[in-house]
Amino acid sequence: MAPIFLINGDSCEQISVQDRGLHYGDGIFETIAVHDHKPLSWSGHIRRLQSGCERLGIECPDKDVIESEVRQLSSASSPSVIKIIVTRGQGGRGYRVPERDNTTRIVASYPWPEFPSGNRNPGIISRICRTRIGRNQQLAGIKHLNRLEQVLARKEWSDPGIAEGIMLDDTGHVIEGTMSNLFLFRQGQLLTPDLSECGIAGVTRANILELAPALDMPVVIKQLALDEMFLAEEIFLCNSVIGIWSVRQIDKYRFDSGPGTGKIRNALLSAGLIAPA
Repeated sequence: MAPIFLINGDSCEQISVQDRGLHYGDGIFETIAVHDHKPLSWSGHIRRLQSGCERLGIECPDKDVIESEVRQLSSASSPSVIKIIVTRGQGGRGYRVPERDNTTRIVASYPWPEFPSGNRNPGIISRICRTRIGRNQQLAGIKHLNRLEQVLARKEWSDPGIAEGIMLDDTGHVIEGTMSNLFLFRQGQLLTPDLSECGIAGVTRANILELAPALDMPVVIKQLALDEMFLAEEIFLCNSVIGIWSVRQIDKYRFDSGPGTGKIRNALLSAGLIAPA
C-alpha cells in the first residue's frame, strides 16, 4: 500500500512553499491507529487536536470535515496509520502571525508498520538518550510540529536491536520515549512522569490513566528521577500505534515483563483503544 494524502480535501502531495508549517513548524499533528477500518481512540485524538489548535491560536478545521476524511481513508485500507497535520497555512516572511489564518489541513494514510512480536513479550531493549527535552510550559503536552529534539535523540543509535530511547528533561528527570510515553510499576503503584513542563500528553497515556483506577492500580503522576526508574519492577512504553511495549532492558538495567503490564494491555484491547497487532 502506498501512502494516500488529502490536502484541504484534495488528493495531492504538494503544499505551498510559503506554508508556516514548513518554515516554522507552526502547527500540530495526530497519529491514529486504524483497525478493522475504524480509527481507534478517535474521540481522544480529535479532542487533543482541537486543544492543540486552541493553545497555539490556530483555527481548527471543522470536526465533521476531518472525521469524514479520516473515515474515508480508514475505509480504504486496514490496518493502517492515519496522520493528521494542521498548520497555520501560508504567511509572509517573519515570525509575526498573519491577521487571518489560512489553515492547511493534511490527512494521510500510511501502511501499518511491522514490529517484532517480541516487542510485546518479553519486551524491548532501550537506552537513555543524550539529547534532552527543553522545558516550556506553553508547549508542554502539545503534539506540535517542532520535533527536532526527538529527531536528534533518535539519530543517536543505529542498532536495530534497540527499539526506543528514553529522553530526560534539562534537569535530568525522566519524561518519555522518543515516540512514546512511559509508565512503571513500583511498590504497588503505577507511576508516570509529570508532563506539565515538557513532553507529549499521549492519547494512549490518557486512556491508561482513565482505566487504571478500575483495575485497582493507584496512579502517581510525578517528577521521576532516573534512579527511581531503575528501581522499577516493570516498565512499559505506549503510544497509539505500538500499543504497549514491555521494557526488558535500559542500558545495563534489566526488568521483568510482569502481570501489571499485561493487565493494562488487555484492558486497552478489551475497550477497543489499541490494535491487537
